Amino acid sequence: MEKQNESNFYREYEVFSKKNEKSPIQHQFSLLAPNDDMALNMAQENFMRREKVLDVWVVPRNHIRSMNSEERLQWTNRLDNKDYRSTKGYGYLRKKWSEKEQGMLDEKEIMSWKEVKKS
Repeated sequence: MEKQNESNFYREYEVFSKKNEKSPIQHQFSLLAPNDDMALNMAQENFMRREKVLDVWVVPRNHIRSMNSEERLQWTNRLDNKDYRSTKGYGYLRKKWSEKEQGMLDEKEIMSWKEVKKS
């Protein structure tokens, strides 16, 4: 009975921060705390003393919604027709560049010009 009360005592929180006005919000870590105020205090103690930050957000994990498998499938299917957005690489450039370099003058050829005979 006591074990069950202890497991319900703590809630999971996610901590996000922003380092300056222009930087994006970034997830930092998760923590366990008994309530919102304690979670904010723990986040400040654990994170703000290590790094300089402008703002910190502490959010209960159960308030964060993620996509389920059906939604994820729907989103990825919708985005599959955007092949032109993904760069499949410029691998052919290396070959093209090496062909161009082979046609360029090398050091031996340039030094051979110095040996032009004077009449």
